[in-house]
Amino acid sequence: MTDETEVPETAGEGDVPENLNPSLKAAFDKLSEENTALKEQALRYAAEAENTKRRAEREANDARAFGIQRFATSLLGVADVLQRALSSVPGEVADPAFKNFVDGIAMTERELAGAFDKNGIKKISPLKGDKFDPHLHQAVMEQPSTEVEGGAVLFVMQAGYELFGRVIRPAMVAVAAKTAAAPTKNGYDSGAGEPTGEAVNTQAE
Repeated sequence: MTDETEVPETAGEGDVPENLNPSLKAAFDKLSEENTALKEQALRYAAEAENTKRRAEREANDARAFGIQRFATSLLGVADVLQRALSSVPGEVADPAFKNFVDGIAMTERELAGAFDKNGIKKISPLKGDKFDPHLHQAVMEQPSTEVEGGAVLFVMQAGYELFGRVIRPAMVAVAAKTAAAPTKNGYDSGAGEPTGEAVNTQAE
């Protein structure tokens, strides 16, 4: 007969049988602690491996997504030239040869726009009256206007572009100038008693 006592099969993980002698109980406790530590270490390693995998996938996606940025940027000038050429065409073209030439330019511009779209390049071209967004637009001039609110976009001077949500060139726009003081009833400032007029702030923001 030995001093060793078999662990009952019904004992759950981490349960210490009451009939173990002190030496076996100490060994059991030590093994239980080591088992818990190993499980925690395995969970940490698994979490680190998953984080490393996700980080590698994100970096690979970024590399694929923005690898064409330099090439795309070099084509923006081509898109600008095509758009300026089309905008300079008169409304009515009588000469068939010239009309075919214009149609060819328009077709080329559409093909380039389609290639941009397929590769995640989107045009930034705000409409008149849209709110100026410094993250998407670059104000190059401002003009007084009674048609839109101060600070809103008046017209686009050069379209901008973004690649998968990242701006690679902001849209160059003209904005409506903001007035220094809003006119009150009858054109007088109730506080000062003098006509306020519509002083134009000529300083670009």
